Amino acid sequence: MDSSAMLTFPLPVMTAALCSALAVLVWRAELGCRRANLLFVAFFGLSAVSSLLVGLRFGYGLSPLIPLQRILPLYFGPFLYLGFAALLPDASGFLRRALRHLAAPVAALALFWLLVADMRQLDWLISASYLAYAAALLRLWRKGPDALAQARLDRAGLLHRWMLRAVGLLVFVLLLDTAIAADFALFGGSHVPALISAGTVPLLVMLLALLSVLPAVFSAPGRAAAAAAPAGRVTADTEERLRHLLQEEQLFLDPDLSVQRLAKRLHIPARELSAAVNRTQGQNVSQYVNRFRLAHAAGLLESSDRSVTDIAAGSGFLSRSNFYRAFQRVYGETPSQYRKSRAAKEADA
Repeated sequence: MDSSAMLTFPLPVMTAALCSALAVLVWRAELGCRRANLLFVAFFGLSAVSSLLVGLRFGYGLSPLIPLQRILPLYFGPFLYLGFAALLPDASGFLRRALRHLAAPVAALALFWLLVADMRQLDWLISASYLAYAAALLRLWRKGPDALAQARLDRAGLLHRWMLRAVGLLVFVLLLDTAIAADFALFGGSHVPALISAGTVPLLVMLLALLSVLPAVFSAPGRAAAAAAPAGRVTADTEERLRHLLQEEQLFLDPDLSVQRLAKRLHIPARELSAAVNRTQGQNVSQYVNRFRLAHAAGLLESSDRSVTDIAAGSGFLSRSNFYRAFQRVYGETPSQYRKSRAAKEADA
């Protein structure tokens, strides 16, 4: 099967179908901020439409679709970046930031059509967009998981790691689009169908991998934080206030708890709260709150006959599997083993 035949039906339709399925799954994911969900859904939805347009253009030669097919990729970077940026603490300033990023492609296109007559040169503008947003995501990633203060505590570390995967995706598409632009410039686009076919196959593999892990990936535990720096009096006071707040009001029982909500209750910036916990405890806020959840669950395992699933939900954990992993990591045994060993000790006493 030649490249054109592959592009005519299977590859673009498969890519579009996978992107559509991912859009549905992402919309249903509990990230802690619905506008983040919406922006990620827009990214995958746009990817699905763009893939179909590529197939129609190169598989069926529908040239009227060329302008739309070339314009849509300019929004891949903005939607992907804004999805993560929506989780930053500054919710009030997000709308202005979003408008700037979404208006930038329109302004760039207007300037392009005024100054450049050859439509094929648009490929270089798209490549520049991928590069710019890969760099922007990398800068955002360097701020650490606690910078995603609008995210749920059990999602922040995971989303922070997925930012690097988003950077990798943009770099991959950047290389592919640069190769296509170079082929148009040097060979008139004669190798473009083959390049798109070759590039779509690994992209399909990545999408399939993402689709297979996405339903479970949002319950994965976060990684350990870096070693703590010496704590000053101010950060120690902040951590003590947070501890009293969690103990007295049992806010840790709320599975939707976020760094931003805790910071608002303490009337301090989310960044200050994150720094205080990291410096005094050597943990991020998510891990810190999980300590209270696990202690609460351990008490219930000892003092009640409630099921493990019921205790996990009642202690603020989103899923039973996440609770099991966290509990075994801290206590060295499963919840069921913990309950049996404590019961045996009481019987011996």
